[in-house]
Amino acid sequence: MNAFTSPYIWYTSRTTGVVSLVFLTFVCVLGILVSTRVGGRRIGRFEINELHRSVSLTAMIFVVIHVVTTVVDTYVPIGWVSSVVPFTSPYKTLPVAVGTVAFDLMLAVWLSSLVKERLHFATWRVMHWGAYLAFVSSAVHAYTVGTDAHSHWCLYTLYGCLGLMVVALTWRVVARPHRAAGRTAYSPLHQPERTR
Repeated sequence: MNAFTSPYIWYTSRTTGVVSLVFLTFVCVLGILVSTRVGGRRIGRFEINELHRSVSLTAMIFVVIHVVTTVVDTYVPIGWVSSVVPFTSPYKTLPVAVGTVAFDLMLAVWLSSLVKERLHFATWRVMHWGAYLAFVSSAVHAYTVGTDAHSHWCLYTLYGCLGLMVVALTWRVVARPHRAAGRTAYSPLHQPERTR
């Protein structure tokens, strides 16, 4: 078991955790930009939407690396079950559970986007709102777990991510209120059902 305890694995886990939070922040911000149609005719919605998809894939890759390296490193007892089932980790049960919830939500949002053509639009939209909960859970997880969670560089990163989200959400609600109600980042080709 000690063979899987390595400072390289530990540093990889810590780094990918922080990078995942940064990418998740950009995913949410880009989703808000797509849903509010920022740029009008000057900036192509296809480009923003494709960037949103690419960044979300990158975020998922870093999250998976974070989870795998955390579980593989036997220095702390976090098993494979704890990576997907909340409150099963003997190590820092609540903070790890919050991270597990974030991972489950990100996975659900990402997988639902892969099969959204097969889902009813309202169902996909409700699932997509889980990205906001994933962000909040990730931020709480980042603040409550880890040996350097309260170090200056980690706190500055966390505050920067929170600041970006506050600005993006303020834009969504205040600057474009007619776009804020019930919108998510869907494809520009999608035509939502009209209501009378």
